[in-house]
Amino acid sequence: MQQALDYITMGIGVIAVLIILYGVVIGVGEFVLAEWRRMRTRAREAEPVSFEKIRYDIGFHLILGLEFLIAADIIRSVLNPTLPELAVLGGIVAIRTVLSYFLEREINRTGQRQ
Repeated sequence: MQQALDYITMGIGVIAVLIILYGVVIGVGEFVLAEWRRMRTRAREAEPVSFEKIRYDIGFHLILGLEFLIAADIIRSVLNPTLPELAVLGGIVAIRTVLSYFLEREINRTGQRQ
């Protein structure tokens, strides 16, 4: 049973990393494409690059990935519920929650400007 839960938490962690990587790759791709178009058509003729949309997309994927990582940590703590393990989990969840809060705040602020 414990080994199965280890695999499950690892799978959730891998999914989280893939979500974050996907968001970063898409964001970098959008940025490079926008810059290439801008350089190709000259700066004064190019349509404006929506850096806010790129930031929004990357932030959305970061928040989603962090939520998956928190879920994996919670499941992992069920496997080994010692006091030090729970303290580490509490710290990790607190840090990721603060990161999620500020990322979501930034995304909402960015979304209002669009």
